[in-house]
Amino acid sequence: MDMQNINEQFQSLPYYLKREVLDYIEFLKKRHRIESKKERFTFNWEGGLKEIKENYSAVELQHKVRDYR
Repeated sequence: MDMQNINEQFQSLPYYLKREVLDYIEFLKKRHRIESKKERFTFNWEGGLKEIKENYSAVELQHKVRDYR
């Protein structure tokens, strides 16, 4: 679809439908902006509890977490 065809189609619409098309374009732009801002998941928390590694096993930590729920 070329711009001339799009423009012709748009110009042939009544005013209220033009407004609806413009609103939809804004919606698409906002949705794309939100999706493009999503950051990739990182493991920057990895190793954050290594100082307690000697005190607890993984199973003991799982039990402690369960107790807090």
